[in-house]
Amino acid sequence: MSELETGQTFKGRGAVGNPAGRFAHTHSEVVEDEWQAGTDLDRAPDTRLMPDPARRIISRNSSPDLPFNLSINPYRGCEHGCIYCFARPSHSFLDVSPGLDFETRLFYKQNAAGLLEKALSRPGYRPSPIALGMNTDAYQPVEREQRVTRDLLEVLWRFRHPVSLLTKSRLVLRDIDLLAEMAAHNLVTVGMSITTLDDDLKRRLEPRTTGPASRMQTLARLSNAGIPTTVMVAPVIPALTDHELEHILEQAGAAGATGAGYVLLRLPHEVAPLFRQWLQVHYPQRAARVMSQLRQARRGKDYDARWGERLSGSGVYARLLRQRFEIACRRYGLNDDERAGMRHSDCSQFRVPGRQQSLF
Repeated sequence: MSELETGQTFKGRGAVGNPAGRFAHTHSEVVEDEWQAGTDLDRAPDTRLMPDPARRIISRNSSPDLPFNLSINPYRGCEHGCIYCFARPSHSFLDVSPGLDFETRLFYKQNAAGLLEKALSRPGYRPSPIALGMNTDAYQPVEREQRVTRDLLEVLWRFRHPVSLLTKSRLVLRDIDLLAEMAAHNLVTVGMSITTLDDDLKRRLEPRTTGPASRMQTLARLSNAGIPTTVMVAPVIPALTDHELEHILEQAGAAGATGAGYVLLRLPHEVAPLFRQWLQVHYPQRAARVMSQLRQARRGKDYDARWGERLSGSGVYARLLRQRFEIACRRYGLNDDERAGMRHSDCSQFRVPGRQQSLF
């Protein structure tokens, strides 16, 4: 897809441009002439889904500020279209744009379940909780037909392998039967990411995600089914969504969530110009204030990638945000040690189906 005119918006899409990625060798630009009228530049881009023949399925990380070291991402790209998504720059490695291409050119790992079964069956494998869909949402709209996430969960259940999920979609309820079984064996936790309770802001910020009220209802249904749930207030955007922090935590606690977390807005690589462009189109009068407050918490930059600071920031604003979060969690019974104990995943049940287990 060629780069679109700056500020061009489409219903159901988050990015307002399609800039080339940082590794691109060529760049294109729109030239207005008599041939442009009526071309596909004026149409909303359709979603294109392509197979991603992966050779391995489990990713490992050694980051000290992440609570997991194993993860699986069934999809590359995400149709949810969240303008702030920190995974957008990963599309540059595929030689497609982190802008609209990230939302419309999607790749699915059609052999994911087989690869996972093979990986878990290796003699030297040692179980550790796997985080599913941490980069791009495992329950984005294309999952309805592809069912890659469902297939992965079925493999993990057969192996009695612990897993955690984080999503913005009520589609997770499709798998409530399987998740409830896993929860009964202390093998799963489900997190719901909630950025705002404002429907109008949600439609602009993350256009194809489930609405805020429906996400709260999803939390309640999962909790009522005995599945440990958490809420992730992410990202917290200064001068745009930060005032909602306590309200989100209050409603999530009432819906049955036992744990909570938050992440300050992250703008790595191409996400920064995409987000600034989005601000100028949708909230021009607030754009300067948003970026100013963010830079105060990012050592004067759009983004500071240092471990220990990249998720929560630094400085006065970041400290106040942390204090507000901790006070609200105590007030609404979130992250309480006794209740949070429900979220611990049990690796001792791991087994390889069909393999003789040791008696000692």
